[in-house]
Amino acid sequence: MSVQPLTHQAPQRAWWKPLIFFALMAAGLWLVKWQPYYGKALSAAQSHTIGASVLAGLESAPLQAAIDYTLLYFKAVWKAALLGILLGSLIQVLIPAQWLRRALGQERLRSSLLGSLFSLPAMMCTCCAAPVAAGMRKCSVSMGGALAFWLGNPLLNPATLIFMGFVLGWQFTLLRLVAGLVIVFGVAALVGRLVRESAPVDPVLLPEPEARPAGFWPRWGQALWRLFVSTVPAYVLAVMALGAAQVWLFPHAGQLGDGMGWLLGMALAGTLFVIPTAAEIPITQAMLAAGLGMGPALALLVTLPAVSLPSLLMLRKSFPARALWLTAAVVVGVGVLTGLLAG
Repeated sequence: MSVQPLTHQAPQRAWWKPLIFFALMAAGLWLVKWQPYYGKALSAAQSHTIGASVLAGLESAPLQAAIDYTLLYFKAVWKAALLGILLGSLIQVLIPAQWLRRALGQERLRSSLLGSLFSLPAMMCTCCAAPVAAGMRKCSVSMGGALAFWLGNPLLNPATLIFMGFVLGWQFTLLRLVAGLVIVFGVAALVGRLVRESAPVDPVLLPEPEARPAGFWPRWGQALWRLFVSTVPAYVLAVMALGAAQVWLFPHAGQLGDGMGWLLGMALAGTLFVIPTAAEIPITQAMLAAGLGMGPALALLVTLPAVSLPSLLMLRKSFPARALWLTAAVVVGVGVLTGLLAG
């Protein structure tokens, strides 16, 4: 009597969860990013503007400025922020961890390239991409791969670069693209070389049955709650603090100038401050018109979208502190260098 070989269905079923994840990601990005940005690009090509600076018209009193900017900021980003949190939690339960470790688990150029390529269709700001980067780290993605994804979202954003070309000119776009590539791959390489890997281990993903909830919904609920608690409170509080601090970070018209002091000041302010996607374009445009020098304006154009104090705080539990300090230092340095070379 012949014995029929056993068929293994698990590998076939393993494909369904990633397909669901990418379908949800595509649907969310279509609603939040791709469709709105298509219309915005057409408008920018005709009008050479994408709107007023988010800093325009804010109160000079810090408390009122904090309230006004927080409301303005979250009105612009809440959909993308919600999508980022959902994707950051779903990637932990729908994508097999071994797939992510195989593709992005080593501190190699390949991981950085794949992380940056994965960021291109997402086109999120630094804070909205942070929960996804945190979720990737929960799956033991390497620091270089996760950082390339996180930084690539705002700096290599195709839509932002198109807007920039229509509004500020293609020379600005080329400088920003080169600076963005230097930051993305420079940070990934330096962190991989200088910072010891310490990927966090999430009990939700551990193989022991007693260490993780059974079933998709309990696992996703636990991953979602942990991601929310570790990122959102610090996010909101830091945005409010920076809304108040913008009174001192960004001088108003008539107080702007040029020189090394302005270059360093704008690079530091841009690295700390938080903005919605592509908001660096009208901010830079308005400050140039108000008298800011070309060098400081270019430093602002590079550093404003790259990182921010809220996004650094959101990732404080996902990366070693040294990796985040090094990331911020590289952003400031590349911003200053861009301003010096082009200004």
